[in-house]
Amino acid sequence: MEDPQPRIAPPEPELPAAGARARAAVAGPVRVLGRWTTAQLSVPGVWQALDASLQTVPPVTGLAWDLRLVQRLDHIGAQLLWNHWGRQWPAQLQTLPSQRSVLESVARFSVQLPAPPRRSFMQLFEALGERVLQVLEHARGFTILLGQLLLDTLRLLRRPHQGPWRDISGHIYRMGTTALPITAIVGFLIGVVLAYLMAQQLHQFGADTFIVDILGIALIRELGPVLAAVLMAGRSGSAITAQIGVMRVTEELDAMRVMGIAPGFRLVLPRAIAMALAMPLVSVWTTLLALAGGILAADLTLNLSPSYFVHALPDAVELSNLAIATGKSVVFGLVIALVGCHYGLRVKPNTESLGAGTTRSVVTAITLVIVVDALFAIVFSDVGV
Repeated sequence: MEDPQPRIAPPEPELPAAGARARAAVAGPVRVLGRWTTAQLSVPGVWQALDASLQTVPPVTGLAWDLRLVQRLDHIGAQLLWNHWGRQWPAQLQTLPSQRSVLESVARFSVQLPAPPRRSFMQLFEALGERVLQVLEHARGFTILLGQLLLDTLRLLRRPHQGPWRDISGHIYRMGTTALPITAIVGFLIGVVLAYLMAQQLHQFGADTFIVDILGIALIRELGPVLAAVLMAGRSGSAITAQIGVMRVTEELDAMRVMGIAPGFRLVLPRAIAMALAMPLVSVWTTLLALAGGILAADLTLNLSPSYFVHALPDAVELSNLAIATGKSVVFGLVIALVGCHYGLRVKPNTESLGAGTTRSVVTAITLVIVVDALFAIVFSDVGV
């Protein structure tokens, strides 16, 4: 029974003929055996073993090769041999006619990909400048969108009866109410994890009661709003970009302009107002669930009763921290909504641009949320709040 395993037999020295002059032994041909096909080479471990065998035979053009014992040869096996030969024919090659045809086909159509050219300093500098111009273009478009939002807000205040109130209420429900389950689960688990980590460290120094101060300030002032904003950016921010981007793909935005409907007043303003109103509520909800998780973990690890935690929390955390967290949440909501609308309006009428715009929207929104939170922390630390 023939062995289908693809392999090679290294050349063996040939002894001199009887009566001939003493001379150095001449190496025989490299014999190729087995099935050199895609099915056989895809078997786990076969390709690695064959590659190791080929490394033992140097790709010397003066070496003779014998392929007549190969059971089957397809273009993948022929390409492997052709690459090992350095993309040139050996000096001596013994093949069957069918094998010769496959090898000639591979040699004719095989293209060696050129090495990527090295970029010069000027090319790198130009690429950096192009990237900076793209960032400035996005900043310009975002500023225009923010200015248009202010103008649309003034229009809404002058003529409130013409405002898109049904759109606003619908977006509040979709962005806020439907986000409560996921934010509750994540917030509760984050509170449990933080409490467990803090309890292990505080218990070593006998400072169990300080978990109320640390956990309260961390969740109410920082982690609660930021965690809610990150979840909303990934959930609602991507939905805003996708909704407006689909309208661009289906040419609904062009139809709105033809009918004289301002996209900013009907699309951007309702989403910005809805996010600004829903974000503080979602932030408070997430913070409460995170505190509940922290209270549970503190009770289990440090034996601090929930009643003690609740009574000690107002003394440990001032009311100004809740006000700061609420104010930050409003700004987070506006940033997420504007970033989602910005990238949605810049989507080109194709599905590839829609996917890329949605991805950039989420990444940019989360990044800006963290940057804005850092700016709030710096500003309020300087004023002593």
